[in-house]
Amino acid sequence: MIRTELIKRIFEAASIQRWNDHVRPVELTELDKQAHKMLIAYMLGKFHEQSQDIHWLRLIEGGLFEFLQRVVLTDIKPPVFHYLMKKAGKQLNKYVMEQVGPELSGLLSLSSGRPLMDEMGRYLEEPEFAKNEKRILSAAHYLATKWEFELVYDAFPKMYGIEETKRELEDKIEDYYELPGVQRILLGGKSHHFVDLLSQLRFQKRWSKTPRIPQTTVLGHMLVVAIFTYLLTPLRIKNPCPRRTYNNFFSALFHDLPEVYTRDIISPVKRMVAGLDKVILEYEKKKLEEKILPLLPESWQEELVYFLENQFENRVVEDGQKRLVTEIEDKWNQDQFLPVDGSLVKVADEMAAYWEAAISVSHGIRSPQLENAMASLEEKYNQRGRLSSIFSRKQDYS
Repeated sequence: MIRTELIKRIFEAASIQRWNDHVRPVELTELDKQAHKMLIAYMLGKFHEQSQDIHWLRLIEGGLFEFLQRVVLTDIKPPVFHYLMKKAGKQLNKYVMEQVGPELSGLLSLSSGRPLMDEMGRYLEEPEFAKNEKRILSAAHYLATKWEFELVYDAFPKMYGIEETKRELEDKIEDYYELPGVQRILLGGKSHHFVDLLSQLRFQKRWSKTPRIPQTTVLGHMLVVAIFTYLLTPLRIKNPCPRRTYNNFFSALFHDLPEVYTRDIISPVKRMVAGLDKVILEYEKKKLEEKILPLLPESWQEELVYFLENQFENRVVEDGQKRLVTEIEDKWNQDQFLPVDGSLVKVADEMAAYWEAAISVSHGIRSPQLENAMASLEEKYNQRGRLSSIFSRKQDYS
């Protein structure tokens, strides 16, 4: 079971403001930054694996561990954070593990088969462990920070000290120039444009007609769904093959990418207008082919299409053909069949929506839309005989 404390910890990142000692034209939150970082890490990883091996599951888990570390320590300004990590990293990491370790209890690492809590301790404490994956995540961190800083810099370029921050950030990124993906993104071509396109999902609010605390964006929601999918995978599936786990996570991480062109069309509108779902899918497919895929290397395009088409359906590839299946049988639980548990991504998507509403209600910000969404999801999963703590308002989410 995913503990309530861990769910609330994940959503804390939506309340953490970044660059809050600078002029900001828009809100910049830690959740959005971490989502942007993981999407960039996917790009860097894809470039990296063209010449070297990469352990994708360690990259995914490393992103989760660094995310949790940042949520615990994020009030520390970045220069201070890096100085303290250099001087007292062991003590800080011990503190982080004391805070989040119990929340990870009962969860499994899919990269090693060990308890996820143990794997996080190893990741934080052993400098040589997952060294390549850590370097990719670090580069993605600085590239996502660079995107944020450009907004801040343009808002008030005369601010005292901002030129020094600019030079320090540029120097940090230069340290990663040997990574081919970093070079490609910084060239200002189509890879750069794809990073910029992803960032636009920061500006789109979830539940845009309903006041909520904390507010979340489409970009942040995508990461929450991906994390929930990853954590649910070993709870729902026995011994998932590595490619299945990879596909589940990145299918969830990219699942709302087409909304960069459609925005968030709320479910009641989709349900009440007959045939609208089909029209929306046709439009999303058109924009995917015309606007999004051309920004990616041709060798990646088929994978992204596979992630996004029939995204909430279970699917495999057999004899070179994509197949939608009711259940992924044991015979398909092999890397060669590229299995994706789309139904699990759907559960994670609805779980994220449920907690977006529930946490706001716990803060006293409620509306009929939020209450109805919670009740609807509880009823849906109760009818399926699958109502658990993640969909029950009996939870103490105060």
